Amino acid sequence: MIVHGTHNALPDERNKDVLIYVNGELFPRNEAKISVFDSGYLVGDGIWEALRLHEGVLVFQEEHLDRIWSAAATIGMKLPWTKDELIAEVWKTLHANKMEDGVHVRFMVTRGIQKTPSQDPRLAISGPNLVIIAEHKKASTESKEKGVTLFTSTIRRGSPDYLDPRLNCHSKLHEVMALVQAIEAGADEALMLDINGMVSTCNATNFFMVKNGEVWTSTGQYCMNGITRGNIIRVCKENGIPVFERNFSLFDVYGADEAFVTGTFGGVTPVTQIDGRQIGEGNYGTMARKLSHLYHELIESEVAKAKQKG
Repeated sequence: MIVHGTHNALPDERNKDVLIYVNGELFPRNEAKISVFDSGYLVGDGIWEALRLHEGVLVFQEEHLDRIWSAAATIGMKLPWTKDELIAEVWKTLHANKMEDGVHVRFMVTRGIQKTPSQDPRLAISGPNLVIIAEHKKASTESKEKGVTLFTSTIRRGSPDYLDPRLNCHSKLHEVMALVQAIEAGADEALMLDINGMVSTCNATNFFMVKNGEVWTSTGQYCMNGITRGNIIRVCKENGIPVFERNFSLFDVYGADEAFVTGTFGGVTPVTQIDGRQIGEGNYGTMARKLSHLYHELIESEVAKAKQKG
């Protein structure tokens, strides 16, 4: 089955032999396992982060660590490591796999092993479980040039008073359901509205539109707390590009000059069509290309700073 979307990666045979980190030990890919009594498996009780390894540097490391510590505080999970200790375990995994560049790292923390299937955190009989998966992954240039199509799902991004959309948690079923709707409608990914019917985000990326030279994205109240999203807003401000975090509807989106989505893996990916309607010229637009270039310049700057610190 051919899958097209923002997470399309170039094939890499090295991934067949990567070592997976599970609670301090490294296992061949096909031997890495976690208990069926794990809280993440039983009830989705876990949090996660994803980083890029670029030229020997974990890019925007501090932002990602801050986000997972905030997530842990939100769900009432005490992490047994310091930030330095957790990153040391990530590097242990990278070094074991002899990885230096073009790597996508995902680390997942669950509340631990449950005594019996239950959502009660008091029944956990172990400390948090930590799994780290590092793979050689580079975004497909062909997929990026092609862009993605979106379908507006009937499933809304939730309200902060029952599951804050900014939380990177294992409970992603509503996003999966939105994506299933989009796929069944013939699109690549899903666009999701907030509880007020305003454009919020996509199922796995953050959404932006361009109109008359201005870059718009949602207010941030009902969307994923994207690190790349924040950096696109940053490069806009630093380069004199008008950028607004505001409420807007599909009325505005359908008449946009361009649209694109952002994420840790794909960076900036153009959106060519939404709900069967062509957006702008239906291609990789000028503003999206410019912001992609500025974002990569920011990454190179961050790498240079990290190497200077040693």
